[in-house]
Order: sequence, then structure tokens, then C-alpha cells
Amino acid sequence: MALDIDWDQLRRTALEAAEHAYVPYSGFKVGAAAVVDDGRTISGCNVENASYGLSLCAECTLIGALRMTGGGRIVAVICVGNGDPVPPCGRCRQLLWEHAAPECMLDADGTPRPLREFLPYAFPENGSFVPPAR
Repeated sequence: MALDIDWDQLRRTALEAAEHAYVPYSGFKVGAAAVVDDGRTISGCNVENASYGLSLCAECTLIGALRMTGGGRIVAVICVGNGDPVPPCGRCRQLLWEHAAPECMLDADGTPRPLREFLPYAFPENGSFVPPAR
């Protein structure tokens, strides 16, 4: 499915999401925004807590929003941190992979590229460690 992605609007949505971040420890506001295969736009922000490691990345809350609003597959995603493009951490790359359309595009530095380039050896959904053909 080919959707026309307005990357500038998607970036603005991620920036708006970042303004809702709860970051009393790091001060690093992260926002993520995505287009779903049905045309919806969803977003998420990071939520820290005092245990640090149990904090939620923006991509985690984005996937929560995806599931809470009907599911589907992500076709485009962008992440911003304190106003600049940032790449998702490894955990979030895997999380995005499991909810992405096969040709999902990720903008982590101002240039959208296939998500598979960011996680070439993703853990496949079936549990066997063979890089899926995406």
C-alpha cells in the first residue's frame, strides 16, 4: 500500500507529542509520530520515572496508541528528541518492526529510509532467528 507521506507534517506531530513528555530526570523530550496503513496519524512521547530503566520511550507509547486506536501496520515513522531527529533505541526498533508494514519508512536523521536498514537482524515474530525478508 502506497500512501503519500507528508514528512513535514509528521515531524510537526512528533514535535507536538514531545511537548507532552514527562522528563523530570533527563530533560530530554522525545516525540514519535507515525502514519498507519489506514491513513491515521498516531503519536507518542517519552515518560520517565525514578527507576530510569523502566521509563517508556516515545515509540512505546506510540505503539500503545496504535493498539488502542484499532491496530494496523505502521508505514512511516519519525522520532525527534529536544527538537532534532533521533534514531530509536534498539528495543524500540524491534517494537516498531513488529508493528510495521513490510516497507515501513523511518526518518531518524532527516532522510526517510526503510526500517529494515535500522534493524537488519530483527527478531522475527515466529521466534526463529533468521532475518525476515522484508
